Amino acid sequence: MESLATYFDFFKNKKVIVLGDVMLDSYIRGDVQRVSPEAPVPIVSFSSREERLGGAANVALNLVALGAYPILCSLIGSDEEGQRLLSEAKNANVDTSGVVSVDDRQTTVKIRVIGNNQQLLRVDKEQTHDINASQEDELIKRLADIISTEPIDALIFEDYNKGLLTERVIREIIALCNDKNIPTAVDPKKKNFLAYQNVTLFKPNLKELKEGLDLQFDFQRGATFEDAVEQLQQKLNSTYTFVTLSEHGVYIHSDEVCAYIDAHRRSIRDVSGAGDTVIAVATLCLLAGMSPLDIAEVANIAGGLVCEKSGVVSIDLDELKSEILRLAL
Repeated sequence: MESLATYFDFFKNKKVIVLGDVMLDSYIRGDVQRVSPEAPVPIVSFSSREERLGGAANVALNLVALGAYPILCSLIGSDEEGQRLLSEAKNANVDTSGVVSVDDRQTTVKIRVIGNNQQLLRVDKEQTHDINASQEDELIKRLADIISTEPIDALIFEDYNKGLLTERVIREIIALCNDKNIPTAVDPKKKNFLAYQNVTLFKPNLKELKEGLDLQFDFQRGATFEDAVEQLQQKLNSTYTFVTLSEHGVYIHSDEVCAYIDAHRRSIRDVSGAGDTVIAVATLCLLAGMSPLDIAEVANIAGGLVCEKSGVVSIDLDELKSEILRLAL
């Protein structure tokens, strides 16, 4: 475990494209002292509003926190929310040269109302239909230009089912990356689950695994689960299949090793954004040359750490190093 922390030096300045659905996470906070006379709902006395980068943009934030250089590639609306998203990304040192703005698309915003430190309501502003053919053309061209002019170390697909990652976009970008020997990592959703063929690392959670393969089973370690992972790896021809199992830890499958790694005991506050952290950490560990088992171990620790914090937050590199050393004792 002590030796794992030495790999973090290899994270520095790695150029990683993050391709996926971006969004603004908006938090309205206040105090609740009474119930409305108009309806049986709490009245929130407003105290503050905060906006954070979410979705694929949160993966980019995690990469920045780990010392890498992310290039965000997505499609947003030519609206006020889109401008705020770009401004937030710039302030966070995220390269947005791959973000396409269009007039006929709503930038995704998740508005959370929090009273007395408890989430009371979420309001979503979004459009989730697939992007059209001309938008696919523009996005693919933008990505191809970046890949042909920049020394890209890896590409992450961050799929939130908001319509950006169509089957055509997925297949053409994978082919482009494989042609350039650029490793690819995927954080998938159910739609187009099996379109991610011939990628380097595929990271579903247990729910996505079952939905993507149309299987129903209660999780326990053993043949039923492991056969499902084997079936998935054969369908996708991925180098690594990395399944996150919530309180059961993680499971890594490759030609080199198939292994479970237990979750560490945590005081869980919020699981939002944990998957973003896991895919960012796993990708950089892969680029640093870690073994599959060590990739899974470090990503598992990182995902657990961010679950101890409220809201969508990025991993802290020093905290991750310290936790790895603590667990080594």
